[in-house]
Amino acid sequence: MIQAASKPNVVFVLTDDQGYGDLGCHGNPVLKTPNLDRLHEQSIRFTDFHVSSFCTPTRGALMTGRDPGHNGAYRTSSGRTMLHTDEKTIADFFADSGYVTGMVGKWHLGDNAPHRPQDRGFQDVLWHRCGGIGQASDYWGNDYFDDTFERNGTFEKFTGYCTDVFFSEGLRFIEENQEAPFFLYLALNAPHGPYRVGKEWSAPYQQDPEWKPFANFFGMIANFDYNLGMLRERLDALNLSDNTILIFMTDNGTATGGKFKGQTSEALSGYNAGMRGKKSSIYEGGHRVPFFIYWPNGGLEGGRDIPTLAAHVDVLPTLADLCGVALPSSYHSDGVSLRPLLKDRNAPWARDHLVSQYHGGAGFTHGPEAVTGSYVMTERWRLLDGRELYDIEADPAQRKDVASEHPEVVVQLQELYKPYWKSVEPRLTPVCIDIGNPAENPAVLCSQDWYMPKGNPPWNFSSIKKLPRVTGPWHLDVKKAGRYRLTLRQLPKEADVVVKAVRAKIQIAGQEKECPVEPGSKGVVFEIDLPAGPTELITYLYGAKGKPGGAYFTEVESL
Repeated sequence: MIQAASKPNVVFVLTDDQGYGDLGCHGNPVLKTPNLDRLHEQSIRFTDFHVSSFCTPTRGALMTGRDPGHNGAYRTSSGRTMLHTDEKTIADFFADSGYVTGMVGKWHLGDNAPHRPQDRGFQDVLWHRCGGIGQASDYWGNDYFDDTFERNGTFEKFTGYCTDVFFSEGLRFIEENQEAPFFLYLALNAPHGPYRVGKEWSAPYQQDPEWKPFANFFGMIANFDYNLGMLRERLDALNLSDNTILIFMTDNGTATGGKFKGQTSEALSGYNAGMRGKKSSIYEGGHRVPFFIYWPNGGLEGGRDIPTLAAHVDVLPTLADLCGVALPSSYHSDGVSLRPLLKDRNAPWARDHLVSQYHGGAGFTHGPEAVTGSYVMTERWRLLDGRELYDIEADPAQRKDVASEHPEVVVQLQELYKPYWKSVEPRLTPVCIDIGNPAENPAVLCSQDWYMPKGNPPWNFSSIKKLPRVTGPWHLDVKKAGRYRLTLRQLPKEADVVVKAVRAKIQIAGQEKECPVEPGSKGVVFEIDLPAGPTELITYLYGAKGKPGGAYFTEVESL
């Protein structure tokens, strides 16, 4: 039984792109995860736990306890990765309750003020920008080894493999704050692609031709597993294990734990725990993930399963409940506290369904629209896209659409969806990046945040280096009226390369300015007076043939 004691610490561990089947304890026949297996054996496990089917939406839901369609962060790029500024995070609530809050690793909820982790309640932060190490807005040259990460607003060079660095920093935070209640969000980028890891970790999976295509992916998980074991040993040595709530979960279905036909098939090879679909799919394999919680002082140990339907939006209210963190009356979660089920898996349970939606689908082929990409879930049923119906108890692999056999169930679940869409549609609006904010001046804008009507803007260097002839708007909030300097580039300042263009133009706040690009210029500079308030910035860099692309990187400085 959960006891009222001194406030517990929280260590919340999240991996990236590791699916339900990418653990030895879930039946993977090749992957060795002894430390995850041990945690599984000791923990309370939710076996029907669901997230969004991509990185950002899950992370935003975890941080706010609110659906991605409510909180604003419902895509992984295209200016839709940031939380609305009226949203409060779990770090805000825990900090207000006297906790020391730390965040290490992958954030993916905005690279600029007021959206960085240090702007959203985390007091001690070490993180990489964007959705993956080496992507466009990350520090130039990062490649998983000996990288540069941002510590509380200042870039710092590290030695070693990224996962090792993040765990080391997590342990530093724990040791420095062991005398006070702490909340640590340890969000690994592994095993997100590109799949890079030391050969000593991937070598065991290179021998069998059937599993060799997944060797680096498995090696990244094996390295994570080793670090998890080291973390737990250190918690034991510091006498912190008993009164620390340790959570392990992942952010979506597997990316590369098997070979699939598209995103929606069963695994053609590899292992996916018998589920259909992978990362980015609304089938079960895209969003059903492991969730382990362990807290000896609270009676959360002993190894048992809870089969009740639960989701990412439940994590914040659950942890607040377990830790005695008061949530203000103005806060409205889309989740519920799972504490009653943690005490008694047979406790009365009022919630009978969950609704989620992947707005725009894989590849963002369309803007948000009703029904498309939605999944309505009950203990028995899954309604996908408002029309496909699966009996998940009889058919966990979702092989047979039984909508024609149960039309009354389809109608019932369609009705459950309607209030969901009515509530999220008004919140699917642009979120602004600050300029002129003293917390970040200059602000370095990246094309991944261009707000496109559909599709993804240039978000990685493989596309940006081709200088694609496309541009789009940044949604900005000018925090103070005055003079601003804008410096347009095609690669970040640290790349130190010449702009390949003959003419440049900007459009912002109803004004337009244009100038030639001087030969050899490494940045095209404009100065302009801006009024305070929301606006859009569009940049143009014209080639010799007259067709424009955008400035994929633009520094905006308040003078």
